[in-house]
Amino acid sequence: MEYQPVPVQRHHRPSSSKHSPESRYWRQFKHPVFVKEYAPITSIHFSSAKPHRYAVTAATRVQIYAPRTQKVTKTISRFKDVARSGSIRPDGKLVVAGDDSGLIQIFDINSRAILRTLDAHKQPVHVTKFSLLEPTRILSCSDDTTVRFWDVTSQTSISTFTDHTDYVRAGQVSSSTPHIVLTGSYDGTVRLFDARSGGCEMVMGENISSSSKLPVEQVLMFSSGTVVVSAAGPILRVWDLVSGGRCIKAMSNHQKTITSLAVTSSGNRLLTGSLDHMVKVYDVENYKVVHTMRYPAPLLCLAISPDDTHIVGGMSDGTLSIRRRQKKGKEMEILGLDSLNLIHVGEGAVSKQRSTKAVGDADEIRVSESRRQKRLKPYDRLLKSFKYSAALDSVLRKNVPPTATFALIKELIHRDGLKVALSGRDDVLLEPILRLLIKHVSDPRFGTTVAYVAGLVIDMYRPVIGQAPLIDALFLRLKKKLAMEIRFQKELLKARGTLSMVLTSALSPDAV
Repeated sequence: MEYQPVPVQRHHRPSSSKHSPESRYWRQFKHPVFVKEYAPITSIHFSSAKPHRYAVTAATRVQIYAPRTQKVTKTISRFKDVARSGSIRPDGKLVVAGDDSGLIQIFDINSRAILRTLDAHKQPVHVTKFSLLEPTRILSCSDDTTVRFWDVTSQTSISTFTDHTDYVRAGQVSSSTPHIVLTGSYDGTVRLFDARSGGCEMVMGENISSSSKLPVEQVLMFSSGTVVVSAAGPILRVWDLVSGGRCIKAMSNHQKTITSLAVTSSGNRLLTGSLDHMVKVYDVENYKVVHTMRYPAPLLCLAISPDDTHIVGGMSDGTLSIRRRQKKGKEMEILGLDSLNLIHVGEGAVSKQRSTKAVGDADEIRVSESRRQKRLKPYDRLLKSFKYSAALDSVLRKNVPPTATFALIKELIHRDGLKVALSGRDDVLLEPILRLLIKHVSDPRFGTTVAYVAGLVIDMYRPVIGQAPLIDALFLRLKKKLAMEIRFQKELLKARGTLSMVLTSALSPDAV
């Protein structure tokens, strides 16, 4: 009969919450690249067109980064004051940005030439964005409390909204209706404007008490056009536009002001960045936090790429953090890359040849190849040769896991060979056995086996106790460890009895 290796039992531990599928996905955004700017980064915007370049606004310039190399490809610095809200048009050809002088400029992204200049605002312009559905329309929000909707071709303001009473530093054009504009102001309200009527159609946050009303830092409208999210201080609010702008959820998971909002391409996850150095990821079904990321400095802006492969954050100390995720195989198949079946070598590509087996004739008799035998572990080879003592010594080394050590001990017990393996040992050979017992006496996986081996060792070496100081000290340590474990088990039994009484009285029908 062929020798069967010692079966090593695996003890599965319950999976921790931090290793959930959700957490594993967000942990794929690893190895962040840090780029140091000389001023705080106030805005990040991704282009909708591939390769999804992104504009980073800091101080008096807007820089265009390539997502593949994480390097600057274009720098636009034709600003007289601090630049704000550099945004790329959906087709990736134009860039719009405002500045603290109230000027709005439109640039060609390749030549960096100024194509249009809009100068109706009198104070800093903190929001400039292209309309997704009408690329010739631009939204601007200013500290002069006005919101303007511009026509790029004629360089004129189509609509001007003056309903806000304080700085307007958040705004967005609806991605489902090109005439709807969403804004948030330091007056604590979120307003919905219609460019066709030229007026405010809905006000959210007006009924909040003045003591809890905070400046609105960011607003975001989901692609459905029916749900709006706003950030005021550390509070995140969700508004239902279908029910007239009713607040359906308010939560405060940040310790400081929320400065940025971003949503994934599928729209099922919401990201919030804050001055408390944290980024929270929410599930939009129940708005519960499913993941948290920590940054080295307060976050001023945050953006996620349209293909969900990059998370870019801008911080108050001028640091740009770029986190990148590699696409999995299924995602690569969508792009058609997997069907090419190429191995990239340097700059070229070499087709991968699949090995094919020779096919014989139908009448051919095939002789089966002999199966390769698995190599035995060192303790299995010794056990196969009935060298019980040497097999036990081989699993007492530091690089052997305890599961393998106790699996061998159980096999020796089954063979009635444990007493043979333990006999005839001096203090040097007995020391690792006693240290093993002391280390694992309180481990519930091996407790029964440890108790049996400890009893056997004491019975065998009782006559020589007191002759070796090291062995005597180890026996005393084992005794103390056993006493501590027994005391702990008694405390657990007392707690169990107390809990049983409490639960019984709580579930009793006569309980008051």
